[in-house]
Amino acid sequence: MWRALDRHRPPGADAATNAWRSPVRGPWLTSVFGVVLLATLPLVIITGLLDWIAYGPRLGQAFPSDVGWLHPPIFDWPTRPAWLFRLTQGLHVTLGIVLVPVVVAKLWSVVPKLFDWPPARSVAQVLERLSLLLLVGGILFEMATGLLNIQYAYLFGFDFYIAHWYGAWIFTAALVTHVAIKLPRTISALRGPRLTHTTPEPADPDGLVARRPGPATMSRRGVLALTGGGALLLAALTIGQSLDGVLRRTALLLPRGRQHDDGPNGFPINRTATAAGIQPADTGTQWRLTVRGGSRTVEVDRAGLLAMPQHTADLPIACVEGWSTTQTWTGVRLRDLAALVGAPDSAVARVESLEQAGLFRQARLQVNQVLHPDSLLALRVNGVDLSADHGYPARIIVPALPGVHCTKWVRDITFEKQSDD
Repeated sequence: MWRALDRHRPPGADAATNAWRSPVRGPWLTSVFGVVLLATLPLVIITGLLDWIAYGPRLGQAFPSDVGWLHPPIFDWPTRPAWLFRLTQGLHVTLGIVLVPVVVAKLWSVVPKLFDWPPARSVAQVLERLSLLLLVGGILFEMATGLLNIQYAYLFGFDFYIAHWYGAWIFTAALVTHVAIKLPRTISALRGPRLTHTTPEPADPDGLVARRPGPATMSRRGVLALTGGGALLLAALTIGQSLDGVLRRTALLLPRGRQHDDGPNGFPINRTATAAGIQPADTGTQWRLTVRGGSRTVEVDRAGLLAMPQHTADLPIACVEGWSTTQTWTGVRLRDLAALVGAPDSAVARVESLEQAGLFRQARLQVNQVLHPDSLLALRVNGVDLSADHGYPARIIVPALPGVHCTKWVRDITFEKQSDD
């Protein structure tokens, strides 16, 4: 069958193969890009898994929630250090963006293989090509959906969390398979004879070297410099969204990267009060916070909350899109609210918002998140009242908690026993 396929070549097959004439392509350059990705992609994968755990799968609020056995070991997300989620999510998003030029360069280095005929010459090669299809398709899918998500451009018409999660597992399985197959050849290529900057490599069994090399338009050093420069440029235009200070102004690629203004409430938001359907009347003088614990229920207005012992803490708020910022929050400790209704120390908290619709209109907090001394029902930020867009009259702020679970416009907190399931 393989010989028959080779004899009956489609029109233009040889011309397409011979059209790729760059003399710098070959196993060495492909291996360099492969090693860079092998050193960095596991970090992207691990931080993605950690961020899923941070959402609280034990409380039934990770996305996707029902993943069967397809999940990492689950544990209660820690509250120390307070910047933990800021670090994991910032690394996941920033590194994913920075690696785009490396992925493009790696695909460029192997693009002639797409025009090989026959596409495979054995059953083993068929299986290898299938794994490559999943590998290339997986990484392009993950990058495309991830970039659209951080730009809030949901053009794909399906649930981002579900698709990104299962796409990541498909890509990870294909990556492991590809590494197991190609690692020996990668090591051999990197240990090969030293090459000049533009001299073609010897013909290789994978067919990465051009059959008819043409004159060089760029050296191997130039290809690496161009790729590295592109990665550094994306890093410079991205990393500011995860940092405070002057670098925040350099986050030109991200819609939530930059400071809105210099006022106390001038830091980024994901969802405005208007978008959430919060009316001024909802947060006016008639607003009451309902706190429940066991058989006791207490209602308290904002003046009553301000009359309670106040605590101030510098805490970051970090969102799944990668942006984060540290601000100074003041409010009532959650553990003081739990004590107000006689809730036990082992209680989790269910927090509900005035928002009537939306995926994150409520959240549940773990025991350690309720008891942490810096976990607050925040009433003020940077010495002034919260703005409407930042959750006035009250919002949740907890160390190392994903921003979407720092519920805004809080109306109800229930302290309850954690269910066994």
